[in-house]
Amino acid sequence: MMMSLAASPAVATRIRLDSFSLVRHHFALLPVAIGILLATSLMSVRMIRRVATLGFFLFLGLTVLTLVTGQEIKGATRWIDLAGFSLQPSEFVKPCFAVVAAWMFSAQHGPDRVPGNLISIMLYLVVVAVLMAQPDLGMTVVVSCTWFAQFFLAGLPLLWVGTLAGVGVVGLVGAYFTFPHVTERVNGFLNPAAGDTYQVDRALDAFRNGGLFGQGPGEGTVKMVLPDAHADFVFAVAGEELGAIACLFIVALFAFVMARGIAKLLQERNLFVLLAASGLLVTFGLQAVVNMASSLHLMPTKGMTLPFISYGGSSLLACALSIGMLLALTRRRVAMGEE
Repeated sequence: MMMSLAASPAVATRIRLDSFSLVRHHFALLPVAIGILLATSLMSVRMIRRVATLGFFLFLGLTVLTLVTGQEIKGATRWIDLAGFSLQPSEFVKPCFAVVAAWMFSAQHGPDRVPGNLISIMLYLVVVAVLMAQPDLGMTVVVSCTWFAQFFLAGLPLLWVGTLAGVGVVGLVGAYFTFPHVTERVNGFLNPAAGDTYQVDRALDAFRNGGLFGQGPGEGTVKMVLPDAHADFVFAVAGEELGAIACLFIVALFAFVMARGIAKLLQERNLFVLLAASGLLVTFGLQAVVNMASSLHLMPTKGMTLPFISYGGSSLLACALSIGMLLALTRRRVAMGEE
């Protein structure tokens, strides 16, 4: 919340809104996010499957709807207006699809001979097609890595590992030549002189200004000229105002969540729970890595939020749903009937 207070007013002023309008919006959604997290964390495994399945088809349908009636922002059509709220439904597709894919992979190994792998592959292709139609390469990469990790844990043969990895590389190369914004970002990363690297350059300035201990909360200046200081580059704002030590602490927090989740899963015997929780962990961790690495110019910018820290209602609520489901799946289940 402190980073929302630090970064959002400067952005709001620049786009001619009330200085604290973005902060109020973020704070208004905070109780909703907490409610979603707590309510979801108390669900049984069976209920998690049902909620994720319903959410997957609902939000996938809304994602398709964005292609028809959605708002185009920076060349991508990812948002839709619902009752005055600008929603990015693809944010919710990520965690829901991770659970649905895990269900299908585990069903493949069940007694009912369900063709779970085939169903999962078909659903994955649909999700990727919809995301690339927006286009949203960053989201596609995260979903693909999550799905691939789950498929691998479910017993994917080594031949398929190589085949799917090759398909992924071909897909990335194809995206580079197909989508101008992807070409521009990759070129800007490989050769900064050849592309628009304004935001990344300002982000690096912010880290340099911050040093070890930062300029102090609210004292940063780069956020005044950094267009996405409140969202994609909030980590840079943290670097300038709180310093490198605070940034390392943020990294450690995400690493702790990942390590704690992995430690829980090492004792898990339920294949569905193992795959679903692993998928949610990969999604959460990869999103954080992509955001922070982009701010540090360690990879091309992806336009991805930092979980629970960046401004964005859809991201906040989707992260709450994701962590709530993760808590529900990894908590100790006293009775097998809960599954």
